[in-house]
Amino acid sequence: MKRAAVTLLGILLTTLLTSCGSRDIPSADGNASSNTAASSTITRDNPASATLETTAAPTELGAEQPSEFGGTSSVATDNSTLASLKISELPAPPPSRWKEGENYKLLVPVQPTNAKPGQIEVAEVFWYGCPHCLALDPYLESWRKNGKAGYVSFVRIPVMWGAIHRAHARVFYTADLLGKLDTLHTAIFNEIQTNHNPLQETEQVKSFFVSKGVSAADFQKAYSSFGIDTALKQAEALGLRYKVESVPLIIINGKYLTDVGMAGGREQLIALINHLAAREHGTN
Repeated sequence: MKRAAVTLLGILLTTLLTSCGSRDIPSADGNASSNTAASSTITRDNPASATLETTAAPTELGAEQPSEFGGTSSVATDNSTLASLKISELPAPPPSRWKEGENYKLLVPVQPTNAKPGQIEVAEVFWYGCPHCLALDPYLESWRKNGKAGYVSFVRIPVMWGAIHRAHARVFYTADLLGKLDTLHTAIFNEIQTNHNPLQETEQVKSFFVSKGVSAADFQKAYSSFGIDTALKQAEALGLRYKVESVPLIIINGKYLTDVGMAGGREQLIALINHLAAREHGTN
């Protein structure tokens, strides 16, 4: 009789210890899922599954911890509490598909911007002779006109590596000073890369602007102005501060650097810009 009682007690203890050591948790559909397996499926392309990571933390549920986490012996209370909650009801931070060092880099030190208070500056460093900049431009233009948040201040910075880059930077700032940049920016890209007009010599640039309705006098006044010389020096200084080694390059709030390759594509880059800008603004 005593032996039977001891055997029965042993069975009960084995059952209790087995339930205490299990890492299985109820899923949203009521089935058990392994916490280890769930963690291994969390990827950048599947961020929704990240909510499973936090469901094994009993302290967030107000219950005592199971013994594998160093808690007490109130196993029945813990298991019933876990079973009564759905995964969707458990608190979890919003997952992010974007990874520092993979999709974007931190700029050290962080650089000041010219954005107004409450605004987040997004800057594109580019070159009119760069085919990758040309390919990205329609995405940025669509976002600039229809997709960017009201708190985003978008600016372009021409790269200043050599003589041809400086010549094209002067074309950029001339269009800006004349109030024609919004209508001529894409046209300048096409003139250089599609029409194979280098826009490097003064007469080439003058003929282009005159063909777009700018008077020769207005062009000459802007093209040779002190204001543009100052803008070119500022662009060169920004390139050094941002440590620009390739274009197109995107800088968010003087803090984050990214590009099409790091983001995983042009559409992904736009999504990443929105994400980082919202984070800096405190809305993400």
